[in-house]
Amino acid sequence: MVLKTELCRLSGAKIYPGKGIRFIRSDCQVFLFSNSKCKRYFHNHLKPAKLTWTARFRKQHKKDIHVEAAKKRRRTTKRLYSRSIVGAFLDVIQKKRAGSISSHWPPKGRLKSPSGVTRRKKWAWGEIKERIKKTKNEKRAKKVVVTMYQKAAGRVNAPKPGKAPKVGGGGGKR
Repeated sequence: MVLKTELCRLSGAKIYPGKGIRFIRSDCQVFLFSNSKCKRYFHNHLKPAKLTWTARFRKQHKKDIHVEAAKKRRRTTKRLYSRSIVGAFLDVIQKKRAGSISSHWPPKGRLKSPSGVTRRKKWAWGEIKERIKKTKNEKRAKKVVVTMYQKAAGRVNAPKPGKAPKVGGGGGKR
């Protein structure tokens, strides 16, 4: 058995048969309300889009869960294109790539994929690791220099400004 449900004019809620309030205006227009709250708000000329609990507000502010679930997520496909850089033509750039970019590129070794992606990744990781090592060594060198200056100035054994020396014994019996 199918029940004919109607929608509330203000809130947009379902109204089942035998429920709700029916209001007929003098111009013979029929309005259905789910409860007296909706009827009162309608007669006070409150806009349903401004009431947070109405269906119209939820739809207007994209709060409806069902609509979000229905949307399909599209994956952006990467389009391959080649264009020239300002001041250099494409054929010149391709010749440079094919020729000598640097003495250690492309890295020597077995190709795992036809495009050489895995080799390029390994080479890139090697570059990153080398850069990290250089920065660590520079930091160590700076630290050594700073400590040497502090020793020369006699500030190595000076107490830290935030801490006061301990006073009193280590406890004992009461």
